Amino acid sequence: MSSNAGNLLMRSKLFVPASRPELFVKAMKGPADAISFDLEDAVEESRKAGARGTLRQYLSTPEASAAGKTLIVRINAIDTPHFADDVTACAQDGLHMLNLPKVEDPDAVRQLAAMLDALERERGIAAPIGILANIESPRGLRHAAQIALAHPRVRGLQVGFGDLFGPLGISQRETSALQTVRLQVRLAAGEAGIEAYDGAFVNIADPEGFTADAKSAFALGFAGKSCIHPSQVALANDAFRPSQEEVDHALRVVAAAKEALGEGVGAFKVDGKLVDGPFITRAEKLAELGRALGMA
Repeated sequence: MSSNAGNLLMRSKLFVPASRPELFVKAMKGPADAISFDLEDAVEESRKAGARGTLRQYLSTPEASAAGKTLIVRINAIDTPHFADDVTACAQDGLHMLNLPKVEDPDAVRQLAAMLDALERERGIAAPIGILANIESPRGLRHAAQIALAHPRVRGLQVGFGDLFGPLGISQRETSALQTVRLQVRLAAGEAGIEAYDGAFVNIADPEGFTADAKSAFALGFAGKSCIHPSQVALANDAFRPSQEEVDHALRVVAAAKEALGEGVGAFKVDGKLVDGPFITRAEKLAELGRALGMA
């Protein structure tokens, strides 16, 4: 398994109900970059304790640690009776992130981080477990930057459109609303130097709609998208994949920047385009993604 440290490839993050162990192996063998075992919405209240135990046992198996996936568990919210038990059960060596839903202020992040500090010391977990914080309420959106900056464990912000839009009567197909929220979340994540991840597209029978939705998120700098069905995974992987032309240009920019900056030149041309600091940073990120995808 890859280390918990550093950037994680998460173009596609497939939700798998923690109460459905018969789906674990199939999901882990599939093409999703990340698997998010769900203890929250996908598990009925009376089955949460059983699902938690099943997941705890599975995460400790060699099969889980050898899968080469980014492993995430979506736990229950901090104000539920399941929160502490979820964290205690799932904080294991090899887990990359806990997905904390319905985050509304940075204190929730810091509380989870403190629990992880104690459990990692107690259990000898070498690689710190990250936090993926969900932004899915008006208050959470207002505090998004504070949440992103709350603790070094925060690896990303994720939008939850259903919980955010539903109570407000906003359609999840309203492009202006989607892009407005995405931009706010992306800027908040950018302030903290972390990634932003897009929420789910609930109409499984509309692959064209999923692709358009995912590409809109990619255009705003999002790194990946939640998938609620295996059929969406390949669509997400494709939507969040830069073109070969973009990767090749980025590699040329990185190479030219190394030479130019070594000569004290801060702005220069590559492929007829003026390049300076912000464009170099963008090129470095694209080149890194291209290498991770075997395109460089």
